[in-house]
Amino acid sequence: MADHGRRRFLTYLVAAPTLAVATSIGAESVSPPSAEGAIPSPPAPGDVVDLGDVLILAGKPTAGMLVLTVDEDGTAHFRLPREEVGQGLTTAIAMLVAEELDTPLENVRVRLDDARPELLFNQLTGSSNSIRSLYDPVRRTAAAARARMVAIAARQWNLEADALTVRKGVVVAPDGRKASYGSLAAAAAGDKTEELSGQQTAPKKESDHSLVGKPTSRIDARAIVTGQQQYTLDLDVPGAKPAMVRRPPTLNGTVKSVGNEAAVRAMPGVLDVVVVPTGVAVVAETFGQALDGKDALEVTWGKGTVDDLSDDGIRKRLRAATLPPAVPPVLTKHVDAEFDFAFASHAPLETNSAVADVRADSATIWSGLKTPIVALQTIAAELGLPQDKVTVHVVQAGGSFGRRLFFDGALEAARISKKSGRPVKLMWSRIDDMRHGRMRPATHHKIRATYALGNVLTFEHRVAAVETDFRHGLGEALSASGAKLPGGAGNATLAQSLFLTTVKSPYNFGVTTQLLTEVPLKMPTASWRSVYSANTRGAEEIVVDELAAKLRKDPVAFRREFLKNDRQRAVLDKAADDGQWGRPMPEGFAQGVGFHEEYKSRTACLVEIDARDPKKPRVTKAVIAVDVGRPVNPRGLEAQMLGGLTDAISTTLRAGLHIEEGLPLEGSYSQFHYARQADSPPDVRIHVLPADGEPGGAGELGVPAAVGAIANAYARATGTRPRTFPVNFDVDFEPFPR
Repeated sequence: MADHGRRRFLTYLVAAPTLAVATSIGAESVSPPSAEGAIPSPPAPGDVVDLGDVLILAGKPTAGMLVLTVDEDGTAHFRLPREEVGQGLTTAIAMLVAEELDTPLENVRVRLDDARPELLFNQLTGSSNSIRSLYDPVRRTAAAARARMVAIAARQWNLEADALTVRKGVVVAPDGRKASYGSLAAAAAGDKTEELSGQQTAPKKESDHSLVGKPTSRIDARAIVTGQQQYTLDLDVPGAKPAMVRRPPTLNGTVKSVGNEAAVRAMPGVLDVVVVPTGVAVVAETFGQALDGKDALEVTWGKGTVDDLSDDGIRKRLRAATLPPAVPPVLTKHVDAEFDFAFASHAPLETNSAVADVRADSATIWSGLKTPIVALQTIAAELGLPQDKVTVHVVQAGGSFGRRLFFDGALEAARISKKSGRPVKLMWSRIDDMRHGRMRPATHHKIRATYALGNVLTFEHRVAAVETDFRHGLGEALSASGAKLPGGAGNATLAQSLFLTTVKSPYNFGVTTQLLTEVPLKMPTASWRSVYSANTRGAEEIVVDELAAKLRKDPVAFRREFLKNDRQRAVLDKAADDGQWGRPMPEGFAQGVGFHEEYKSRTACLVEIDARDPKKPRVTKAVIAVDVGRPVNPRGLEAQMLGGLTDAISTTLRAGLHIEEGLPLEGSYSQFHYARQADSPPDVRIHVLPADGEPGGAGELGVPAAVGAIANAYARATGTRPRTFPVNFDVDFEPFPR
């Protein structure tokens, strides 16, 4: 494997997506004669090339096509070809620009770029990849701008550029002369700039950073907390009228007929009633009138795609699809475990929304989009317009967690605007978003680990999942990176490739295999924060605790022994030490620990739980240690890890979607049971380890370790090993009408 580059390896990976190297393992090949330390595991695909590497490779041809301008007042404006959904990306990018320009952070403005098809695969926000993919290109762009300013000043003063310095956006000569960036901007943009192309434009050495790496508050924090931040529905688009959609009583149902269209059209404020593929839209003067109109509609519906399915039936299909382990249990000591994880809503605070102005010869769209190029291409095709006649404006969004990889709202708004002949402002209700929005697929897991003489010999994990919809550009990115998808393989090959480039074991557990089987149910699914890892690695961390018990070892000591390298052990040690692992706990209380590594980053999580009432457990304390290589903004990283912890608390203990006869029952936060303030630990400590190397991914890193830690703490506190998640999943509410 060492002889092959990443492009060649990726081609092999996708061509043989299961990499089932353990399909014919006998006991004689896995039982060592003696225990001489952990048995090394061969590198997993994700150890060699991960999904972030794939996306970086796909984006390389256009990585330098970034736009940075400096105004005559010295303000730097950077057009960011990514989406900001609350992860703090605009702040981190502004820090990189300010660092390389040697200008104050307050002099940098970051604007979300419109869809730019010429960027190809370089405008997708996901897979914890934004900082990894933009770190060098942004620095190089800003460094080039700085060099140009310095060169202009040097020419004006007849000095060598190397003799000049920059302080807070001002170029300074040895004799004290000064020139602000603003005073140099016009000349730097003039006709004679081509002669400056040979100037030294290398970014700073990381050891010279004065801003990057320091905890920094978000540049948009004040606007957010004071209500000044504009989201899609805050935009004042001339003539745009509120629109809402009456949706079918089952997923993907269709409209057969509308029985009272004339009566609804006559209701106060109603401007139009139009049928679209996803339901019946009402356009009105106000959202209240649109809501009243759509609720009054009498619609005859056609069947959906999963009308006959409920949770029990879906679980049966998943269990039937789960592949068996290869190693027989009769020849070795082993641990077997099976797990079920429910569907989960992304539940972003901002529901699906979009503004669309479709004319006969053009269209303009505004929405929170993580794949704006694919959105533009799809909308253009839907409207029958050339792509250059469609403009897609990317708007900052209030949360995503994978939801906004899809552009359902933007496409729906475009359809409504075209049929109604006017600009519309579309809003999904909370019920719409939770019942008909995208969801994390349900999964079933079968794990078998064999052990002898103090060692783990094999570790097999078989996953069956409801098919995840990846029709948002990732498949094209994989192909562009050198991978050739076998003809006719469809989503199965793509899903296997994504699974194998994101999921890996951090432990030396001998021969290790992790395989995915998808069940093709036509449901509105999407990647949910950490995609496969939250469930897959969360379940594995539970089994790690159970293996430790079988081998009569402490869970932390067991992990230390079997982790593959010192960087992994460093985060585990930090969490265990600061969390006082092993301290005495009252009855009903317990500690739990989990570890996860992904996208060149690693984290350990230690939690304490109060489970005196097993039906109402609460995480009371969490200690998290994280190593992302080189954190750009440690404060933003802390927020990411805290968010991952909160997602794990929610979906491990209470939050999930019940499917009943083709529709989720949950329709609000009160029913979905996402963690509230009272469910959050009052004591959370997050330790960011010192910078070392290139930036790794962070957006999804915090969930899987916390899932394992919470489940392990619950097991230790109650004496009950959880096997279905969320742990407490009763229908304790009256569902909204369909």
